[in-house]
Amino acid sequence: MKATRQPIQQARLGAAQIHTADANLRESKLKGPALDQGNELSVVERHPPIVKSLRCPDESATQALAENLATNPALRNAFIELQGDLGAGKTTLVRHLLRALGVQGRIKSPTYAVVEAYEVPGHEVNSPLSIWHFDFYRFQDPQEWEDAGFRDIFTSPGLKLAEWPDKVGDLLPRADLSIHLATLDDEARVLTLTAQSAIGEALLHNAPGLQDLTHSEGTA
Repeated sequence: MKATRQPIQQARLGAAQIHTADANLRESKLKGPALDQGNELSVVERHPPIVKSLRCPDESATQALAENLATNPALRNAFIELQGDLGAGKTTLVRHLLRALGVQGRIKSPTYAVVEAYEVPGHEVNSPLSIWHFDFYRFQDPQEWEDAGFRDIFTSPGLKLAEWPDKVGDLLPRADLSIHLATLDDEARVLTLTAQSAIGEALLHNAPGLQDLTHSEGTA
C-alpha cells in the first residue's frame, strides 16, 4: 500500500491492522478540575485527564506502542501532540506510527517544511486516511500558525500529529492525547500519555491488545 505526500484535503479513514510487542505500563486517573472548552477549533467535552506512564527500554518498545495505537479506530480523527527535549524521540515515535498506518517511502522530519501531509488507504473503499505531521520548532511567534492557514486543517477530518506544540501557544486546539517523552539513557525512554478527551481516553483504553501486552503497576 503506497502513501504519497500531497496537498491537504479532507478524507475519511480506516485503521491498519498490525502486531505489537511488550511494554511496561502504569495507569492513573487524576480527579482534578475538569478542563475548559478551549477555542472554537476543538469542541472538547469536559474530561478529567487520564495519565499512563510507560517505560520503553529500547526503540522496539516505542515501536510497539506506535503499532498498538495504529490499530485503534479512535485514531482516525485524533490530534496527538508530542512533547520533550531535543533528541527525546518524538520524530522516531511518529515515524513508527506512520509506518504502522501504511506510509511507505521516506518519512521526512517537517522541521523546515513545518508540515508533511500523507494519505493512506483505509479499510473501506474510497475512504483514505489523511495524516498531517507538524513540527513547530522554528516558530518564533504563535501568530505564524494562524498566518499559515493551519486552522483549516484542524477543522477537517484526519489524524494530526504535532511536535513542539508549545510554540503555537493558546491558538492550537487542545490535543486529544499528549505524549511527553523523557530520556533515561541512550535507549530507554519514559513516555507519559495524557488523555484530554473521550477520543484520547479511547486511545489509551480501547487499543486491541494494549492491556494484554503491558504490565500494570497499579493505579494512583
